[in-house]
Amino acid sequence: MSYVFEPAPVPTIAVADSDDLVPVRRIFCVGRNYAAHAREMGRDPDREPPFFFTKPADAVVMDGETVAYPPETENLHHEAELVVVIGTGGRDIAEADALSHVWGYAAGNDLTRRDLQLAARELGRPWDMGKAFDRSAVIGPAHPASRAGHPDKGFIRLTVNGETRQDADLSEMIWSVPEVVSILSQSIALRPGDLIMTGTPAGVGPLAAGDVCVVSIEGLGEITTTIGPRG
Repeated sequence: MSYVFEPAPVPTIAVADSDDLVPVRRIFCVGRNYAAHAREMGRDPDREPPFFFTKPADAVVMDGETVAYPPETENLHHEAELVVVIGTGGRDIAEADALSHVWGYAAGNDLTRRDLQLAARELGRPWDMGKAFDRSAVIGPAHPASRAGHPDKGFIRLTVNGETRQDADLSEMIWSVPEVVSILSQSIALRPGDLIMTGTPAGVGPLAAGDVCVVSIEGLGEITTTIGPRG
């Protein structure tokens, strides 16, 4: 047996202070997990059950890369996020056991074609074209939990050309990492290499060609992305 087409390379993210790589299986994203961001998006910040959307694994972009301004949008937005790396799979994971399934954490930037996302939302359609486009998941080096611990507080910030746009604390998440892992595992079996982008705080905003966007999370360092000309 042979493949009709050459298999695609395995998407990966870097590991901090190592030459190792994490193979990326799937990318899950939590919508509206900070109350202030829910309000700025015109939604009720009450603690309703979390919802999830996805990005393709090959949307991953590593730290330091240039991302071309994507097509079909005039409103590309940044979203700083804590990223969870699943190391041990499972289904129906108890909240009390959830952290034992986490291999590590990284800083991320959920790039979003906001105009496409909002148009789809108004029509009751999926967000895929607003969220799941090429090179839309900037994810920095993963820090093993064995060294970094399990961050549940500490700053999460984003700057554009040195100007602070997002500045919050991980403790402000509506749904904690153990809760998110447990809830997600009730509807889908998690596997090693699955990533969970845990939501963004308030302050999301537009990016333009030439902008330099930096996400920093306490204990996880920072990641830098330059926005290139329209692709």
